[in-house]
Amino acid sequence: MLEEAVFFDTMRQGLWAAVMISAPMLTVALVAGVAIGLFQALTSVQEMTLTFVPKVGAMLIVFWASMSFMSGTLVDFFQGRIIPMIVGG
Repeated sequence: MLEEAVFFDTMRQGLWAAVMISAPMLTVALVAGVAIGLFQALTSVQEMTLTFVPKVGAMLIVFWASMSFMSGTLVDFFQGRIIPMIVGG
């Protein structure tokens, strides 16, 4: 029973770390998609590359800007949770 609780707690913390890492890029993709969709609806421009290129560009910029946050979150999770479990177990 105790091992299951540790497993589920570790899984919960891992999923939360994944949510924190993906949140900046998903937020930018959502905002860019809504803005471009609104622009297309207002101007009646239905070009497929108009939705893809700006969204990917914005996501690349946010990825580059938040890389240190993402790697820091992963390092904290592994050093604080995974490595002590491996060493202690």
